[in-house]
Amino acid sequence: MSESTAISVDPKTAKILSARLKVGLEIHIELATRTKMFTRVPNAACPAHYDEAPNTLIDPVVCALPGALPVMNRSAVEMSMMVGLALGCQIARHSKWDRKNYYYPDLPKGYQISQYDLPLCHDGRVEIPVAAGGVRAIGIIRAHLEEDTGKLGHELPGGHHYAGSLVDLNRAGTPLLEVVTAPDFDCADDVVTFAEELRNICRFLGVTEGIMQKGHMRFEPNINMILEVEAPGAAGAATVKTPIVEVKNLNSFRALKGAIEFESKRQIEEWRETGRTMGRGMKSTRGWDDVNLRTLLQREKEDAHDYRYFPEPDLVPVEVSDAWLAEVSARVPELPLARRARYVATYGLSEIDALNIVSERETCRYFEECVAAARAAGAAKSEKDAGYATGKLLLNTVAKHANERGVELSALGLAPAQIAGIHALREAGAIGPQAVDPLIGGLLAETGAEPKSVAEKLGLVVVRDEGQLNAWVDAAIAANEAAANDVRSGKMAAIGRIVGAVMKLSGGKVDAKSVNEAILRKLQG
Repeated sequence: MSESTAISVDPKTAKILSARLKVGLEIHIELATRTKMFTRVPNAACPAHYDEAPNTLIDPVVCALPGALPVMNRSAVEMSMMVGLALGCQIARHSKWDRKNYYYPDLPKGYQISQYDLPLCHDGRVEIPVAAGGVRAIGIIRAHLEEDTGKLGHELPGGHHYAGSLVDLNRAGTPLLEVVTAPDFDCADDVVTFAEELRNICRFLGVTEGIMQKGHMRFEPNINMILEVEAPGAAGAATVKTPIVEVKNLNSFRALKGAIEFESKRQIEEWRETGRTMGRGMKSTRGWDDVNLRTLLQREKEDAHDYRYFPEPDLVPVEVSDAWLAEVSARVPELPLARRARYVATYGLSEIDALNIVSERETCRYFEECVAAARAAGAAKSEKDAGYATGKLLLNTVAKHANERGVELSALGLAPAQIAGIHALREAGAIGPQAVDPLIGGLLAETGAEPKSVAEKLGLVVVRDEGQLNAWVDAAIAANEAAANDVRSGKMAAIGRIVGAVMKLSGGKVDAKSVNEAILRKLQG
Protein backbone atom coordinates (compact mmCIF):
# COMPACT_ATOMS: atom_id res chain seq x y z
CA MET A 1 0.00 0.00 0.00
CA SER A 2 1.14 3.55 -0.69
CA GLU A 3 0.42 6.69 1.28
CA SER A 4 -2.09 9.12 -0.21
CA THR A 5 0.73 11.64 -0.74
CA ALA A 6 2.40 9.24 -3.17
CA ILE A 7 -0.70 8.69 -5.30
CA SER A 8 -2.87 11.56 -6.47
CA VAL A 9 -6.35 10.85 -5.14
CA ASP A 10 -9.46 12.77 -6.08
CA PRO A 11 -11.83 12.13 -3.15
CA LYS A 12 -14.90 12.73 -5.31
CA THR A 13 -14.04 9.92 -7.74
CA ALA A 14 -11.89 7.57 -5.64
CA LYS A 15 -13.29 4.17 -4.73
CA ILE A 16 -13.13 3.30 -1.02
CA LEU A 17 -11.91 -0.28 -0.70
CA SER A 18 -12.09 -0.40 3.11
CA ALA A 19 -12.71 1.89 6.03
CA ARG A 20 -11.34 1.26 9.51
CA LEU A 21 -12.31 3.19 12.61
CA LYS A 22 -9.54 4.24 14.99
CA VAL A 23 -10.38 5.57 18.46
CA GLY A 24 -8.38 6.56 21.50
CA LEU A 25 -10.19 7.56 24.66
CA GLU A 26 -9.62 10.19 27.32
CA ILE A 27 -11.60 9.77 30.53
CA HIS A 28 -11.89 12.42 33.23
CA ILE A 29 -12.72 10.95 36.65
CA GLU A 30 -13.74 13.20 39.53
CA LEU A 31 -12.29 11.71 42.71
CA ALA A 32 -14.54 11.56 45.79
CA THR A 33 -12.04 12.88 48.30
CA ARG A 34 -13.38 14.78 51.30
CA THR A 35 -11.63 18.00 50.24
CA LYS A 36 -10.46 19.51 46.96
CA MET A 37 -7.17 18.90 45.18
CA PHE A 38 -5.13 21.83 46.47
CA THR A 39 -7.15 23.20 49.37
CA ARG A 40 -9.13 21.96 52.38
CA VAL A 41 -12.47 23.34 51.16
CA PRO A 42 -15.12 20.56 50.77
CA ASN A 43 -15.18 18.66 47.49
CA ALA A 44 -18.34 18.79 45.32
CA ALA A 45 -17.69 15.18 44.16
CA CYS A 46 -17.92 13.88 47.74
CA PRO A 47 -21.42 12.48 48.49
CA ALA A 48 -21.76 14.74 51.54
CA HIS A 49 -21.64 17.84 49.31
CA TYR A 50 -23.63 16.92 46.20
CA ASP A 51 -26.40 19.47 46.67
CA GLU A 52 -24.61 22.52 47.99
CA ALA A 53 -25.79 25.92 46.74
CA PRO A 54 -23.71 27.45 43.89
CA ASN A 55 -20.45 29.15 44.84
CA THR A 56 -20.43 27.93 48.44
CA LEU A 57 -17.56 25.41 48.14
CA ILE A 58 -14.96 28.12 47.59
CA ASP A 59 -12.07 29.77 49.37
CA PRO A 60 -9.14 32.03 48.41
CA VAL A 61 -7.31 29.17 46.66
CA VAL A 62 -10.33 28.22 44.53
CA CYS A 63 -10.99 31.88 43.68
CA ALA A 64 -7.29 32.52 42.94
CA LEU A 65 -7.03 35.46 45.31
CA PRO A 66 -3.58 37.08 45.60
CA GLY A 67 -1.26 35.27 47.98
CA ALA A 68 -3.30 32.03 48.12
CA LEU A 69 -1.06 28.98 47.72
CA PRO A 70 -1.96 25.36 46.86
CA VAL A 71 -1.24 22.33 49.07
CA MET A 72 -1.42 18.83 47.54
CA ASN A 73 -4.19 16.40 48.64
CA ARG A 74 -2.48 13.11 49.61
CA SER A 75 -5.73 11.10 49.39
CA ALA A 76 -6.24 12.16 45.78
CA VAL A 77 -2.73 10.98 44.89
CA GLU A 78 -3.36 7.62 46.58
CA MET A 79 -6.71 7.15 44.82
CA SER A 80 -5.00 7.87 41.50
CA MET A 81 -2.28 5.34 42.28
CA MET A 82 -4.97 2.71 43.00
CA VAL A 83 -6.62 3.33 39.62
CA GLY A 84 -3.24 3.17 37.92
CA LEU A 85 -2.40 -0.15 39.59
CA ALA A 86 -5.83 -1.54 38.62
CA LEU A 87 -5.08 -0.62 34.99
CA GLY A 88 -1.69 -2.31 35.06
CA CYS A 89 0.22 0.99 35.03
CA GLN A 90 3.69 1.75 36.24
CA ILE A 91 3.60 4.20 39.15
CA ALA A 92 6.15 6.95 38.69
CA ARG A 93 8.53 7.26 41.63
CA HIS A 94 8.98 10.92 40.70
CA SER A 95 6.30 13.08 39.10
CA LYS A 96 5.65 16.79 39.15
CA TRP A 97 2.98 19.45 38.67
CA ASP A 98 2.69 21.78 35.70
CA ARG A 99 0.69 24.84 34.78
CA LYS A 100 -1.56 24.45 31.73
CA ASN A 101 -2.31 27.99 30.62
CA TYR A 102 -5.57 28.97 28.97
CA TYR A 103 -8.37 31.41 29.66
CA TYR A 104 -11.97 30.44 30.32
CA PRO A 105 -14.54 32.15 32.59
CA ASP A 106 -14.80 29.15 34.94
CA LEU A 107 -11.02 28.99 35.46
CA PRO A 108 -10.25 31.82 37.92
CA LYS A 109 -6.44 31.45 37.89
CA GLY A 110 -6.20 31.56 34.10
CA TYR A 111 -4.34 28.24 34.29
CA GLN A 112 -5.00 24.68 35.44
CA ILE A 113 -2.61 22.76 37.67
CA SER A 114 -1.99 19.47 35.87
CA GLN A 115 0.79 17.02 35.01
CA TYR A 116 2.47 17.23 31.62
CA ASP A 117 5.68 15.33 30.91
CA LEU A 118 5.95 13.37 34.18
CA PRO A 119 2.52 11.85 34.96
CA LEU A 120 1.83 9.82 38.09
CA CYS A 121 0.81 6.64 36.20
CA HIS A 122 1.99 5.43 32.80
CA ASP A 123 2.38 2.44 30.46
CA GLY A 124 -0.57 0.30 31.53
CA ARG A 125 -2.62 -2.41 29.89
CA VAL A 126 -6.06 -3.85 30.57
CA GLU A 127 -7.97 -6.64 28.85
CA ILE A 128 -11.67 -6.30 28.07
CA PRO A 129 -14.24 -8.66 26.52
CA VAL A 130 -14.98 -7.47 22.99
CA ALA A 131 -18.00 -7.54 20.70
CA ALA A 132 -16.28 -9.85 18.21
CA GLY A 133 -15.64 -12.44 20.94
CA GLY A 134 -12.68 -13.10 23.19
CA VAL A 135 -10.68 -10.32 24.79
CA ARG A 136 -8.62 -7.39 23.59
CA ALA A 137 -5.73 -5.62 25.30
CA ILE A 138 -6.13 -1.87 25.55
CA GLY A 139 -3.01 0.15 26.18
CA ILE A 140 -3.03 2.87 28.83
CA ILE A 141 -0.63 5.62 27.84
CA ARG A 142 -0.93 7.60 31.05
CA ALA A 143 -3.15 8.61 33.96
CA HIS A 144 -2.35 12.02 35.35
CA LEU A 145 -3.82 14.05 38.15
CA GLU A 146 -5.10 17.59 37.83
CA GLU A 147 -7.85 19.92 39.10
CA ASP A 148 -11.29 20.34 37.56
CA THR A 149 -12.69 23.65 36.37
CA GLY A 150 -15.92 25.33 37.45
CA LYS A 151 -19.14 25.19 35.46
CA LEU A 152 -20.95 27.65 33.23
CA GLY A 153 -24.75 27.66 33.24
CA HIS A 154 -27.41 29.47 31.26
CA GLU A 155 -30.44 29.08 33.51
CA LEU A 156 -31.72 31.21 36.36
CA PRO A 157 -33.26 29.61 39.48
CA GLY A 158 -36.52 27.95 38.53
CA GLY A 159 -35.21 26.91 35.13
CA HIS A 160 -35.65 30.29 33.43
CA HIS A 161 -33.35 30.93 30.47
CA TYR A 162 -30.55 33.47 30.86
CA ALA A 163 -28.84 34.97 27.83
CA GLY A 164 -25.49 35.33 29.57
CA SER A 165 -23.28 32.84 31.38
CA LEU A 166 -23.53 32.08 35.10
CA VAL A 167 -20.35 30.84 36.80
CA ASP A 168 -20.47 28.24 39.59
CA LEU A 169 -17.08 27.50 41.15
CA ASN A 170 -18.21 24.62 43.39
CA ARG A 171 -16.59 22.11 41.03
CA ALA A 172 -13.41 24.16 40.55
CA GLY A 173 -10.45 22.47 42.20
CA THR A 174 -12.05 19.02 42.39
CA PRO A 175 -9.38 16.28 42.04
CA LEU A 176 -9.57 15.04 38.46
CA LEU A 177 -7.80 11.94 37.18
CA GLU A 178 -7.40 11.85 33.40
CA VAL A 179 -6.87 8.38 31.92
CA VAL A 180 -5.57 8.32 28.34
CA THR A 181 -5.75 5.11 26.31
CA ALA A 182 -3.81 4.17 23.22
CA PRO A 183 -5.85 4.37 19.98
CA ASP A 184 -6.57 0.62 20.20
CA PHE A 185 -10.32 0.65 19.52
CA ASP A 186 -11.86 -0.10 16.14
CA CYS A 187 -15.56 -0.25 17.04
CA ALA A 188 -17.87 1.86 19.19
CA ASP A 189 -19.16 -1.12 21.19
CA ASP A 190 -15.66 -1.92 22.48
CA VAL A 191 -15.13 1.71 23.52
CA VAL A 192 -18.36 1.56 25.54
CA THR A 193 -17.33 -1.78 27.08
CA PHE A 194 -14.03 -0.27 28.21
CA ALA A 195 -15.80 2.80 29.60
CA GLU A 196 -18.24 0.60 31.53
CA GLU A 197 -15.42 -1.57 32.88
CA LEU A 198 -13.42 1.49 33.95
CA ARG A 199 -16.46 2.91 35.75
CA ASN A 200 -16.93 -0.43 37.54
CA ILE A 201 -13.26 -0.52 38.51
CA CYS A 202 -13.31 3.02 39.89
CA ARG A 203 -16.52 2.46 41.85
CA PHE A 204 -15.14 -0.83 43.17
CA LEU A 205 -11.99 0.94 44.33
CA GLY A 206 -14.17 3.53 46.06
CA VAL A 207 -12.46 6.46 44.33
CA THR A 208 -15.63 7.88 42.76
CA GLU A 209 -19.38 7.38 42.91
CA GLY A 210 -19.37 7.38 39.10
CA ILE A 211 -22.70 9.22 38.77
CA MET A 212 -22.67 10.18 35.11
CA GLN A 213 -25.38 12.85 35.40
CA LYS A 214 -23.23 14.71 37.93
CA GLY A 215 -20.19 14.63 35.65
CA HIS A 216 -18.21 12.26 37.86
CA MET A 217 -16.95 10.59 34.68
CA ARG A 218 -16.68 12.36 31.33
CA PHE A 219 -15.52 10.68 28.14
CA GLU A 220 -13.68 12.29 25.23
CA PRO A 221 -13.04 9.97 22.27
CA ASN A 222 -10.41 10.91 19.68
CA ILE A 223 -11.73 9.57 16.39
CA ASN A 224 -10.51 9.23 12.84
CA MET A 225 -10.94 6.88 9.88
CA ILE A 226 -8.27 4.92 8.01
CA LEU A 227 -9.39 4.53 4.39
CA GLU A 228 -7.91 2.34 1.69
CA VAL A 229 -8.86 4.00 -1.57
CA GLU A 230 -8.28 3.39 -5.24
CA ALA A 231 -8.07 6.25 -7.74
CA PRO A 232 -9.39 5.67 -11.28
CA GLY A 233 -6.50 4.74 -13.55
CA ALA A 234 -3.99 4.51 -10.69
CA ALA A 235 -1.84 1.44 -10.26
CA GLY A 236 -2.41 0.45 -6.66
CA ALA A 237 -4.25 1.76 -3.65
CA ALA A 238 -3.59 4.61 -1.25
CA THR A 239 -4.06 4.95 2.51
CA VAL A 240 -6.00 8.02 3.59
CA LYS A 241 -6.27 9.11 7.22
CA THR A 242 -8.97 11.60 8.07
CA PRO A 243 -8.18 14.39 10.60
CA ILE A 244 -8.61 13.44 14.26
CA VAL A 245 -11.72 14.79 15.95
CA GLU A 246 -12.04 14.99 19.73
CA VAL A 247 -15.63 14.92 20.99
CA LYS A 248 -15.76 16.69 24.36
CA ASN A 249 -17.47 15.98 27.68
CA LEU A 250 -19.73 12.99 26.96
CA ASN A 251 -21.42 11.91 30.18
CA SER A 252 -23.38 8.83 29.10
CA PHE A 253 -22.53 5.56 27.39
CA ARG A 254 -25.32 6.24 24.89
CA ALA A 255 -23.73 9.56 23.90
CA LEU A 256 -20.27 7.94 23.68
CA LYS A 257 -21.51 5.26 21.28
CA GLY A 258 -23.61 7.71 19.28
CA ALA A 259 -20.81 10.23 18.83
CA ILE A 260 -18.34 7.62 17.58
CA GLU A 261 -20.81 6.08 15.16
CA PHE A 262 -21.85 9.49 13.83
CA GLU A 263 -18.23 10.60 13.34
CA SER A 264 -17.32 7.39 11.53
CA LYS A 265 -19.81 8.34 8.81
CA ARG A 266 -19.40 12.13 8.88
CA GLN A 267 -15.62 12.01 8.45
CA ILE A 268 -15.88 9.95 5.27
CA GLU A 269 -18.45 12.37 3.88
CA GLU A 270 -16.24 15.35 4.80
CA TRP A 271 -13.23 13.77 3.09
CA ARG A 272 -15.31 13.25 -0.03
CA GLU A 273 -16.23 16.94 0.00
CA THR A 274 -12.97 18.59 1.09
CA GLY A 275 -10.15 16.10 0.65
CA ARG A 276 -8.76 17.09 4.09
CA THR A 277 -6.46 14.49 5.62
CA MET A 278 -4.55 14.16 8.87
CA GLY A 279 -1.79 16.71 9.32
CA ARG A 280 -0.47 19.50 11.51
CA GLY A 281 -3.23 21.88 12.57
CA MET A 282 -6.00 19.63 11.26
CA LYS A 283 -7.31 18.36 14.62
CA SER A 284 -10.62 19.77 15.79
CA THR A 285 -12.93 19.64 18.79
CA ARG A 286 -16.63 18.90 18.48
CA GLY A 287 -19.54 18.70 20.91
CA TRP A 288 -22.42 16.23 21.01
CA ASP A 289 -26.01 17.29 20.37
CA ASP A 290 -28.01 14.79 22.44
CA VAL A 291 -31.29 15.90 20.86
CA ASN A 292 -30.38 15.72 17.17
CA LEU A 293 -27.80 12.94 17.73
CA ARG A 294 -24.97 14.65 15.87
CA THR A 295 -21.63 16.30 16.58
CA LEU A 296 -21.11 20.05 16.19
CA LEU A 297 -17.85 21.89 15.53
CA GLN A 298 -16.59 23.86 18.54
CA ARG A 299 -13.04 24.91 17.69
CA GLU A 300 -9.80 23.87 16.08
CA LYS A 301 -7.84 21.70 18.53
CA GLU A 302 -4.89 23.22 20.36
CA ASP A 303 -1.54 21.46 20.40
CA ALA A 304 0.47 21.07 23.63
CA HIS A 305 2.64 24.13 22.92
CA ASP A 306 -0.50 26.31 22.78
CA TYR A 307 -0.98 25.73 26.51
CA ARG A 308 2.53 27.03 27.36
CA TYR A 309 3.16 24.32 29.97
CA PHE A 310 5.79 25.03 32.60
CA PRO A 311 6.55 23.49 36.03
CA GLU A 312 4.26 24.63 38.86
CA PRO A 313 6.52 26.68 41.16
CA ASP A 314 4.23 26.52 44.22
CA LEU A 315 4.09 22.72 44.62
CA VAL A 316 6.76 20.14 45.47
CA PRO A 317 7.10 17.04 43.22
CA VAL A 318 5.40 13.76 44.13
CA GLU A 319 7.95 11.25 45.41
CA VAL A 320 6.60 7.70 45.79
CA SER A 321 8.63 5.47 48.11
CA ASP A 322 8.60 1.66 48.15
CA ALA A 323 6.73 1.69 51.45
CA TRP A 324 4.06 4.12 50.22
CA LEU A 325 3.52 2.15 47.01
CA ALA A 326 3.22 -1.12 48.95
CA GLU A 327 0.71 0.46 51.33
CA VAL A 328 -1.48 1.69 48.47
CA SER A 329 -1.14 -1.59 46.52
CA ALA A 330 -2.48 -3.50 49.53
CA ARG A 331 -5.73 -1.53 49.30
CA VAL A 332 -6.51 -2.68 45.76
CA PRO A 333 -9.09 -5.49 46.01
CA GLU A 334 -9.87 -8.25 43.55
CA LEU A 335 -11.16 -6.33 40.54
CA PRO A 336 -14.56 -6.74 38.84
CA LEU A 337 -13.40 -8.68 35.74
CA ALA A 338 -11.41 -11.19 37.80
CA ARG A 339 -14.20 -11.47 40.37
CA ARG A 340 -16.82 -12.15 37.69
CA ALA A 341 -14.65 -14.87 36.18
CA ARG A 342 -14.24 -16.45 39.65
CA TYR A 343 -17.98 -16.40 40.34
CA VAL A 344 -18.64 -18.15 37.02
CA ALA A 345 -15.89 -20.74 37.53
CA THR A 346 -16.32 -21.37 41.27
CA TYR A 347 -20.05 -21.00 41.78
CA GLY A 348 -21.40 -21.87 38.34
CA LEU A 349 -23.19 -18.53 37.99
CA SER A 350 -24.10 -17.31 34.53
CA GLU A 351 -22.15 -14.38 33.06
CA ILE A 352 -25.14 -12.06 33.46
CA ASP A 353 -25.76 -13.11 37.09
CA ALA A 354 -22.07 -12.59 37.93
CA LEU A 355 -22.16 -9.19 36.23
CA ASN A 356 -25.22 -8.12 38.22
CA ILE A 357 -23.61 -9.09 41.52
CA VAL A 358 -20.27 -7.43 40.74
CA SER A 359 -21.88 -4.19 39.52
CA GLU A 360 -21.90 -2.92 43.13
CA ARG A 361 -19.03 -3.38 45.58
CA GLU A 362 -21.37 -3.65 48.59
CA THR A 363 -23.49 -6.26 46.78
CA CYS A 364 -20.30 -8.31 46.24
CA ARG A 365 -19.41 -8.09 49.91
CA TYR A 366 -22.94 -9.04 50.95
CA PHE A 367 -23.06 -11.95 48.47
CA GLU A 368 -19.81 -13.41 49.77
CA GLU A 369 -20.92 -13.03 53.39
CA CYS A 370 -24.15 -14.87 52.54
CA VAL A 371 -22.21 -17.67 50.84
CA ALA A 372 -19.94 -18.01 53.90
CA ALA A 373 -22.97 -18.06 56.22
CA ALA A 374 -24.66 -20.77 54.14
CA ARG A 375 -21.53 -22.93 54.29
CA ALA A 376 -21.12 -22.36 58.04
CA ALA A 377 -24.76 -23.31 58.68
CA GLY A 378 -24.46 -26.47 56.61
CA ALA A 379 -27.21 -25.18 54.31
CA ALA A 380 -25.40 -26.35 51.15
CA LYS A 381 -23.49 -29.49 50.25
CA SER A 382 -20.56 -27.65 48.66
CA GLU A 383 -19.13 -24.18 48.11
CA LYS A 384 -20.40 -24.27 44.53
CA ASP A 385 -23.93 -25.14 45.69
CA ALA A 386 -23.81 -22.38 48.30
CA GLY A 387 -22.64 -19.76 45.78
CA TYR A 388 -25.07 -20.80 43.07
CA ALA A 389 -28.10 -20.98 45.37
CA THR A 390 -27.18 -17.70 47.07
CA GLY A 391 -26.78 -15.90 43.75
CA LYS A 392 -30.14 -17.14 42.48
CA LEU A 393 -31.91 -16.31 45.75
CA LEU A 394 -30.49 -12.78 45.88
CA LEU A 395 -31.09 -11.93 42.22
CA ASN A 396 -34.41 -13.70 41.67
CA THR A 397 -36.25 -12.92 44.89
CA VAL A 398 -34.42 -10.68 47.36
CA ALA A 399 -33.68 -8.13 44.59
CA LYS A 400 -37.41 -7.73 43.97
CA HIS A 401 -37.96 -6.57 47.55
CA ALA A 402 -34.90 -4.29 47.35
CA ASN A 403 -36.18 -2.69 44.16
CA GLU A 404 -39.61 -2.15 45.68
CA ARG A 405 -37.99 -0.27 48.56
CA GLY A 406 -35.49 1.56 46.37
CA VAL A 407 -32.39 0.24 48.15
CA GLU A 408 -29.39 -1.92 47.29
CA LEU A 409 -29.48 -5.62 48.20
CA SER A 410 -27.01 -5.12 51.04
CA ALA A 411 -29.14 -2.35 52.55
CA LEU A 412 -32.45 -4.26 52.52
CA GLY A 413 -32.11 -5.46 56.11
CA LEU A 414 -31.70 -9.23 55.72
CA ALA A 415 -28.66 -10.54 57.59
CA PRO A 416 -26.46 -13.16 55.87
CA ALA A 417 -27.50 -15.63 58.62
CA GLN A 418 -31.14 -15.16 57.60
CA ILE A 419 -30.30 -15.83 53.95
CA ALA A 420 -28.48 -18.98 55.12
CA GLY A 421 -31.58 -19.93 57.14
CA ILE A 422 -33.74 -19.71 54.03
CA HIS A 423 -31.23 -21.97 52.24
CA ALA A 424 -31.39 -24.48 55.06
CA LEU A 425 -35.20 -24.63 54.92
CA ARG A 426 -35.13 -25.15 51.14
CA GLU A 427 -32.34 -27.73 51.32
CA ALA A 428 -34.29 -29.72 53.92
CA GLY A 429 -37.48 -29.48 51.87
CA ALA A 430 -39.20 -27.65 54.74
CA ILE A 431 -40.51 -24.92 52.42
CA GLY A 432 -41.31 -24.93 48.75
CA PRO A 433 -39.87 -22.48 46.18
CA GLN A 434 -43.14 -20.52 46.11
CA ALA A 435 -42.82 -19.89 49.87
CA VAL A 436 -39.52 -17.97 49.59
CA ASP A 437 -41.04 -14.66 48.51
CA PRO A 438 -43.63 -14.40 51.33
CA LEU A 439 -41.01 -15.63 53.81
CA ILE A 440 -38.68 -12.77 52.86
CA GLY A 441 -41.57 -10.35 53.26
CA GLY A 442 -42.23 -11.77 56.73
CA LEU A 443 -38.58 -11.48 57.72
CA LEU A 444 -38.48 -7.85 56.61
CA ALA A 445 -41.57 -7.13 58.72
CA GLU A 446 -40.05 -8.78 61.80
CA THR A 447 -36.50 -7.53 62.24
CA GLY A 448 -33.96 -10.16 63.30
CA ALA A 449 -36.43 -13.06 63.31
CA GLU A 450 -35.43 -16.66 62.56
CA PRO A 451 -36.58 -17.84 59.11
CA LYS A 452 -37.96 -21.11 60.53
CA SER A 453 -40.17 -19.38 63.12
CA VAL A 454 -41.49 -16.89 60.54
CA ALA A 455 -42.19 -19.71 58.06
CA GLU A 456 -44.17 -21.57 60.74
CA LYS A 457 -46.04 -18.43 61.76
CA LEU A 458 -47.03 -17.72 58.14
CA GLY A 459 -48.04 -21.33 57.48
CA LEU A 460 -45.36 -21.80 54.84
CA VAL A 461 -43.86 -25.03 56.20
CA VAL A 462 -44.36 -28.01 53.91
CA VAL A 463 -47.03 -30.52 55.01
CA ARG A 464 -45.52 -33.96 55.71
CA ASP A 465 -48.86 -35.79 56.11
CA GLU A 466 -48.76 -38.58 53.49
CA GLY A 467 -52.50 -39.19 53.80
CA GLN A 468 -53.32 -35.54 53.14
CA LEU A 469 -50.82 -35.40 50.26
CA ASN A 470 -52.41 -38.48 48.60
CA ALA A 471 -55.87 -36.93 49.00
CA TRP A 472 -54.75 -33.75 47.23
CA VAL A 473 -53.07 -35.77 44.47
CA ASP A 474 -56.20 -37.90 43.94
CA ALA A 475 -58.35 -34.77 43.68
CA ALA A 476 -55.92 -33.13 41.23
CA ILE A 477 -55.82 -36.25 39.02
CA ALA A 478 -59.62 -36.46 38.97
CA ALA A 479 -59.85 -32.79 37.96
CA ASN A 480 -57.25 -33.17 35.19
CA GLU A 481 -58.13 -36.47 33.54
CA ALA A 482 -56.62 -35.62 30.15
CA ALA A 483 -53.28 -34.66 31.71
CA ALA A 484 -53.36 -37.82 33.83
CA ASN A 485 -53.83 -39.97 30.73
CA ASP A 486 -50.91 -38.21 29.03
CA VAL A 487 -48.66 -38.95 32.01
CA ARG A 488 -49.81 -42.59 32.00
CA SER A 489 -48.72 -42.82 28.35
CA GLY A 490 -45.33 -41.27 29.09
CA LYS A 491 -45.97 -37.65 28.08
CA MET A 492 -44.26 -36.14 31.10
CA ALA A 493 -44.76 -32.51 30.08
CA ALA A 494 -48.39 -32.87 31.17
CA ILE A 495 -47.46 -33.55 34.80
CA GLY A 496 -47.04 -29.82 35.41
CA ARG A 497 -50.80 -29.24 35.25
CA ILE A 498 -51.41 -31.84 37.95
CA VAL A 499 -48.58 -30.51 40.13
CA GLY A 500 -50.04 -27.00 39.82
CA ALA A 501 -53.45 -28.27 40.87
CA VAL A 502 -51.98 -29.97 43.96
CA MET A 503 -50.13 -26.78 44.90
CA LYS A 504 -53.36 -24.82 44.61
CA LEU A 505 -55.29 -27.29 46.74
CA SER A 506 -52.57 -27.32 49.41
CA GLY A 507 -52.01 -23.59 49.41
CA GLY A 508 -48.38 -24.21 48.48
CA LYS A 509 -47.70 -26.19 51.66
CA VAL A 510 -46.25 -29.25 49.95
CA ASP A 511 -42.86 -29.87 48.41
CA ALA A 512 -42.93 -30.04 44.61
CA LYS A 513 -40.54 -32.99 44.56
CA SER A 514 -42.80 -34.99 46.89
CA VAL A 515 -45.84 -34.07 44.75
CA ASN A 516 -44.10 -35.30 41.57
CA GLU A 517 -43.18 -38.59 43.22
CA ALA A 518 -46.71 -39.15 44.54
CA ILE A 519 -48.27 -38.44 41.11
CA LEU A 520 -45.89 -40.84 39.36
CA ARG A 521 -46.59 -43.58 41.92
CA LYS A 522 -50.29 -43.31 41.28
CA LEU A 523 -50.16 -42.96 37.47
CA GLN A 524 -47.14 -45.11 36.54
CA GLY A 525 -46.81 -47.45 39.50
